[in-house]
Parts: sequence; C-alpha cells; structure tokens
Amino acid sequence: MGNMAAVMTGIDVIEIQERPEPVAEPGTAVVAIQSVGVCGSDVAYLKHGRIGDYVVTGDIVLGHEVAGEVIEVGPGVTNVKVGDRVAIEPGTPCRNCKECMHGRYHLCPDFVFLATPPYDGALVQRLAVDARQLFPLPDSMSYEEGALIEPLSVGLWACKRASLQAGDRVLISGSGPVGLLAAEAARALGASTVTLTDVSDFRLGLAASHGFTVEKADEPSDELFDVYIECAGVPGVFVQGLMRLDNGGRAAMVGLDKTDKTQLPLASLNPHELTIVQVNRYQFTWPVGISLVSSGRIDVAGLVTHEFSLSQTAEALNLSSTVPNSMKAVIHPQKL
Repeated sequence: MGNMAAVMTGIDVIEIQERPEPVAEPGTAVVAIQSVGVCGSDVAYLKHGRIGDYVVTGDIVLGHEVAGEVIEVGPGVTNVKVGDRVAIEPGTPCRNCKECMHGRYHLCPDFVFLATPPYDGALVQRLAVDARQLFPLPDSMSYEEGALIEPLSVGLWACKRASLQAGDRVLISGSGPVGLLAAEAARALGASTVTLTDVSDFRLGLAASHGFTVEKADEPSDELFDVYIECAGVPGVFVQGLMRLDNGGRAAMVGLDKTDKTQLPLASLNPHELTIVQVNRYQFTWPVGISLVSSGRIDVAGLVTHEFSLSQTAEALNLSSTVPNSMKAVIHPQKL
C-alpha cells in the first residue's frame, strides 16, 4: 500500500487515493501523520467549495490541525530528528518579505497554509514539511493533544490581540473547540473570570466541567466584561457581545459572520471607548501552547469526542451535522 490520502474531489465528495511518496529535501522532514483534527474550515470547503476569497478549483487534501512522527530528515535539519513526535504549525511563510521581517509572518502574502487552496493539507499518511514548522512534543502529550495546539493557538493569539491582562473579566461567545480553548488560554494567562455562551447544552456542559461560568446565549446576564472574544461566527452575536463590555473594553473577532455584513452601533459604543481587533491565524504560539498543555495549565480533556480512520474521513467531516452532541473529531491517517 502506498502513501494514501483522503482527497476532496468535488462538493461533498471524499475519495481515498494514493499520492506520491514525499522526499526529504534540504531543510525539510518527512512526517508520518498520526492525528488530524477536523476544523470548521475543512467542513466549509467540503460543503461549499470556498471560504471567502479562497476557492477550491480542483482536487484538494484537507486537514491542518496535525501531529505525527518524523521518519526522515533532509540535509541541514537540526531542530528535529528521526523518531521525534511533533506538532506541525500549518503555515509556512516566505521569511523574506516585509511582513515576515517585521515578525508578522502570519500575514505573509506568500503564506503556504495546509488545506487552504491551492495547497494540500495533512490528511495523508506521509507528508514533507519545512522542518522549521515542526515542534517536538514531550512524552506526556499524545498526538491528539499535539493536533489541538493549532486551535489552541487561535485562542492564544486572540487573547494576545485583545491585550488580555491578569485580572481581566473575559466573555467568550461560542463554546466549540476554539471557544473552549480560548477560555483555557484566557484562564492560563491570568483572567479572573471566564464566561462562555452557546445554544448547545452539551457544549456548555463541557465548558462547565472545565470550571468555566456558562450562559445560554438567549439568556444573558447583565454582567460586564473587560475582554470579549467572539468565536461563534453567528450573525448578530458580535454586536451583542460588544454591548457587554465595560468602559475601555477590548474585543477580538475570531468567528466571522458568513454574510460578511456585520453592522456596528458605533454611536452607542463610542462613549465606552472600546478597542476592536480581528484575528487572522496566529504567530509564535506553538512553543507556549505545548508548554501550557504539557504542564497541565491548559486542560484539553474531553475535547476529542470522536476518532476516525482515514477511510472514514467523510464521516468525520459530517460529524457536526449528524451528531449534535459532539465537539472535536480526530482522524488517524495511519489507520485505513
């Protein structure tokens, strides 16, 4: 059996195909992919063929939340060795442009991001990766936890963008994987209280089991907050969250309203002098994410609710629409 991959060949169509064996070129390493988390972006590409300006125009391999084992290293690779268990940061910048030189590598105009058209992702058994994107995992962390560093990175970067400080009161809308991991990040970074909202009793129950305050989205309290992180991506929710910020509050927008027509009541918000920022991926988050999870300061227990083999990729991508009481699906490409 060759290097098998789960390939999206059309809307709602996944086929298991053989792909060429990767080669460890200078500066790269070949990784045997062990765990790939399913993200909402993977589902959006499968169902709609696009996310904003990113359009699927041909066959594509999905998956960008990933961890695996290094099985070969190319010339010049010194940061990892064969046998290392690694988490993969899925975006590779050019490292030479203005954005990269300013440290904003996640805004690189030539960013190559796994499973973002036209680039293939990680739902394949073996993948060649720029070795600088590989971060060794301690023995205490599983491959599944390694794959969760990607959505955790979104939460960490959202906290950074919102200038979260110790003692802040934090509100997070949307208690899915990114929302819950953003809550974990906020608590680890010193938030005094963290409240999550959602419409799902199952997700709120998981959030409560992690020690967070929870609210049904349609039954909000009158509590005010210093930081608001939007992770729901539901029309109208962002504005509702902004109205719950105290004077000088900061809001970070992770979830995007799919209509792309968010209207802000600026006259009502202006007296509170709020700061509103957007979140586009992350930067420099893998080392701290791995440290926080491996030390136990961030708890990822219960997030992975379903596991699948490579041949079950279509089922995994449809999990959220078929099993309401689910959180995170993980696919194991080494299992056909």
